[in-house]
Amino acid sequence: MARPLEGLTALDLATFVAAPFCCTLLGEFGAEVIKVEQPGVGDDLRRLGRASADGPSYMWLVEARNKKSITCNLRHPEGQALIKRLAVSTDVVAENFRPGTLERWGLGWDGLHAVNRGLVLVRISAFGQTGPERARPGFGRIAAAVSGASYVTGHPDRPPVPPGTPTIPDYLAGVMGAFGALAAIHHRTRSGEGQVVDVALYEPLLRMLDEVLPAFAAEGHVRERIGSGTEYVVPHNHYQARDGRWIAIACTNDRMFARLAGAMGDPALLADFASVKTRIARRAEVDSRVQAWVGARPADEALAMLERAEVPSSPVNSVRDLFADPQVAARDNILNATTALGTLVRMAGIVPKLSETPGRVDTLGPQEPGAHNEEIYGGRLGLGREALADLRAHGVI
Repeated sequence: MARPLEGLTALDLATFVAAPFCCTLLGEFGAEVIKVEQPGVGDDLRRLGRASADGPSYMWLVEARNKKSITCNLRHPEGQALIKRLAVSTDVVAENFRPGTLERWGLGWDGLHAVNRGLVLVRISAFGQTGPERARPGFGRIAAAVSGASYVTGHPDRPPVPPGTPTIPDYLAGVMGAFGALAAIHHRTRSGEGQVVDVALYEPLLRMLDEVLPAFAAEGHVRERIGSGTEYVVPHNHYQARDGRWIAIACTNDRMFARLAGAMGDPALLADFASVKTRIARRAEVDSRVQAWVGARPADEALAMLERAEVPSSPVNSVRDLFADPQVAARDNILNATTALGTLVRMAGIVPKLSETPGRVDTLGPQEPGAHNEEIYGGRLGLGREALADLRAHGVI
């Protein structure tokens, strides 16, 4: 079955996670993605995190899936010329260098747009292409700190922590980059013109801070850390069962709170804390009552009672729990793939799910840097073996 982005080509000039993930998403839905790696050593993502049995890191195998690898020295004039030639027949170029780096190499927007008026250039950097901090470096942890997300994550008597893994800002920026690329391509169908998609690494998290910005602007209210609870609704927290497992319960309105009181067999709970305002004002009392009820029984028993009452709830899953979760299995949220050497790798599945033209994983990250040099440089640019050998000899590829 054809995938929706077949016919599109993306050139991945980036490294690590953010902009490469943008291209990974495009590739899962049919775009041909050409990954550009450093000659010899390859991409840094090959060595980030735990190494697989085949050598490259698990992160490389997963986030370079469906990509073709070429090597190119972007600092070499001949390498820059090769990239420009590839850009002529490319729809999307993605990069995450510090602003100004591509320009120094002659591969900035002006240079690429001159050879391809319809090109879309996705630029993901720590602080974006504009502003006083544009030249500063940064990774996911820095982005989470800048965005305000780390400040509100954690317990009030402990240091702020990044929300989840330090790479979450990178992945979110990649999603925004892919969305921006597709929006720009849609615009190109009407205008014929490409454009720049500019994403700062901290911006997606800042965009997702619900009422934090308007509440401060209007009232001067600064949200502080309150642990695993939620500032504007209670009970909306994690509670520990008798067997040590943790349960998440989310009651966001009076109707759901009434269901919880029914599940707990505690009508007085509803009478004592009848409104959202009361529950927020007496947060510790509400959480204490719910914790006492959850803590008196095993997690499975508490979850079954909550489910019968239609109270939004779930176990707090570890990665081990994910592999045993029937919902995760039914949704193909974990899929199996094999490396070029035949090693099984289990990884996150495709999101989102399209009913008519779903995405898929055809291959994992290429085993060796430049595995597709002959296919891309020969097939797209018409370079013969002697020309490729000469480029290798001069350290260009």
